[in-house]
Amino acid sequence: MEELRKSFHEELDEIQAGIVRMAALVSESIPRATEALLESDLKLAQELITADDDLDYLSVHLEERCHQVLALQSPMASDLRALSTALRLNAELERSGDLAVNIAKATRRIYGTRYDATLRGLLVRMSEEACRLMRLAIDAYVDGNAGLAAALDDIDDQLDALNRDCVQAVFQAHNDGSIDLQAAVQLCLISRYYERIGDHAVNIGERVVYMVTGWLPEYTGSARVQVREQGSRDEIDEE
Repeated sequence: MEELRKSFHEELDEIQAGIVRMAALVSESIPRATEALLESDLKLAQELITADDDLDYLSVHLEERCHQVLALQSPMASDLRALSTALRLNAELERSGDLAVNIAKATRRIYGTRYDATLRGLLVRMSEEACRLMRLAIDAYVDGNAGLAAALDDIDDQLDALNRDCVQAVFQAHNDGSIDLQAAVQLCLISRYYERIGDHAVNIGERVVYMVTGWLPEYTGSARVQVREQGSRDEIDEE
């Protein structure tokens, strides 16, 4: 049994290493996508789009490995939470990589667009903040730091505010005639892509809290539903 447990935790370590590898690829792709956008670098944009295949490969391989461990080891309690967390993080990271690719694809649609200093600055700041959130989320996962993981929701407020400022700056640039309608639409979407990467980092944080403590935010809503249902049953019984 001891040898079996050793093998199981070695599997968990390798799965965690796979998650970290995926997170590194995503974190690297965010600033590169921003560079491609701001410099109208179609070659770099295509490299990012092509490189997404590597992330997809890792994602599929990691999911299959998690399922194999679940089937063969039948983990319980914290070990089961660690595996289910890895599966969820795998999905969050794969989607975050897709969002970086979406920025690269948008670069091709608005090739040649010139950005004023305000808009350029906001896009850079959003890129940096999205990258920072993702790195903090993975640090929390590796360290099992539930406090940092829980704080990500508040930290994400900064990226949400930047998203609002960026959309307003896009509208202003369009009203001034410095960007056309297609560029304005694409840039609003790009701003949303950065904001969504931050949301995925927050989701990762929630799953890390679950991995460490066994609690999810959804449990609070579920408890309220149970209270309402119990109240309805009590009213029926009284009738």
